[in-house]
Amino acid sequence: MTSVLLCTEGTYPFVEGGVSTWCDALCSRLDDVDFKIFALAAAPDVEFRYVLPPNVSGVIHVPLYGAIEPAEYLLHSPPLRELMARKRKTTRSVIEEQFLPLLRGLLRGIDGKEAPQDGIRIVHGLWKYFQTYDWKASWKSQPAWETFIESQVGAHDFREGEQPSLYDLTSAARWLYHFLQPLAAAIPRTDVAHSTISSLAALPAIIAKQEYGTAFVVTDHGVSIRERYISLGESEFTPYAKRFLARLATFIARITYTHADVVAPVVRFNHRWEVRYGADPERIETIYNGVDPEVFRPRPKPPGPPTALAAARVYPLKDIETMIRSANVVRAELPDVRFILYGSLTADPPYVERCRALIAELGLDETFFFMGPHANPAELYAEGDVTVLSSISEAFPYTVLESMACARPVIGTDVGGVREALEGFGLIVPPRDPDSLGRAILTLLQDVDLRSELGRKAREQVLARFRITDSVDAYRQLYKRLTGRLEAA
Repeated sequence: MTSVLLCTEGTYPFVEGGVSTWCDALCSRLDDVDFKIFALAAAPDVEFRYVLPPNVSGVIHVPLYGAIEPAEYLLHSPPLRELMARKRKTTRSVIEEQFLPLLRGLLRGIDGKEAPQDGIRIVHGLWKYFQTYDWKASWKSQPAWETFIESQVGAHDFREGEQPSLYDLTSAARWLYHFLQPLAAAIPRTDVAHSTISSLAALPAIIAKQEYGTAFVVTDHGVSIRERYISLGESEFTPYAKRFLARLATFIARITYTHADVVAPVVRFNHRWEVRYGADPERIETIYNGVDPEVFRPRPKPPGPPTALAAARVYPLKDIETMIRSANVVRAELPDVRFILYGSLTADPPYVERCRALIAELGLDETFFFMGPHANPAELYAEGDVTVLSSISEAFPYTVLESMACARPVIGTDVGGVREALEGFGLIVPPRDPDSLGRAILTLLQDVDLRSELGRKAREQVLARFRITDSVDAYRQLYKRLTGRLEAA
């Protein structure tokens, strides 16, 4: 049986969403594969949101915040006696002779002064170091702090207004302490290491390849580095903090793409970003997402007013504010229209409140409704005449495929792989353009024949190209090829 270390970040099995849906389908349907989940989460106190199938033989849960010591949360952490021995061994001389050279190399890599191959060697070296020595004692030491300060202040020429404050510097040092905690965990030996993102979750896969020669696959859903740039651009961080976080994300993306045996995005749109950050075009293999057309199938809409439906977590990348403003455009011509949004309201509470305030400001309290998560996603699309996606960044969104399978036409923004799924089978509009989005929604709500024709064609497209069985089988074949088992299968 092929064994796979599936590396996740803020998703499966603790958080619902598109990436988690993909992970669950992969684990559930590849019952001839033994999966171990290496799951990065924000905090220790998280609960499974999925029933794990029997072929998931373990979960390594690594919370980036909330634990005083990394060993607190690791299920298979070394015994207390060994942990105490590590602390005793982590002397100032060990830190200065072994940790500081690796830390300097890491900081040079983040500054773009090391080649990706050297960055890979440094990350592996840090992991090897922390299998013997103590995490907290090393990072919190005075020599480490002085080395960090020297790298951030002494080695940079800052422009006016960009000099870091003490708060900036301590924040950046804390980010490294928390974000790199995967380097404190033991990495199990498997046949394949499969990261679901070209970010922090790729670190254990990089280490597995370096340490054991494990085949390494990374699947890009959204392009992590692109989404990081977007979120930083809209954040209130200081210029120094934005630059530090952007460079850290760039460093990890470059070593991920350089080191992966196969880069397997879920959409061709991602190729340009992957190549730009180091992926060899010959190693990029697109595997589209798929859905089960027997589960997601056409159902009649209950009698009621014209309805636009959305399925999305309420957070900034989904740009729900643009959807709300588009509802105002539609209501001007269809006063009884309803917009219904199903999805989590916990991803970004301040953003949810901002959206609620906008609904109130535009007087849409009887038009636009947040419904929270739906108990049965396969049935929610029947509540709408059309489905709306207003994102500013996407991969190959399941909500689009699910709606298409249900013969509900989609109006979606031209981001990520939306055009690859929708062109000829729905309407595509520019992102951040509520007027264009509203006009497109009106077009379909007011034209029953066009709506019916696009819905029929959309389902036919899913049946022809986007079945879950085809998608999952492509990963099965990839695993077999990487482990030399394809011919024997």
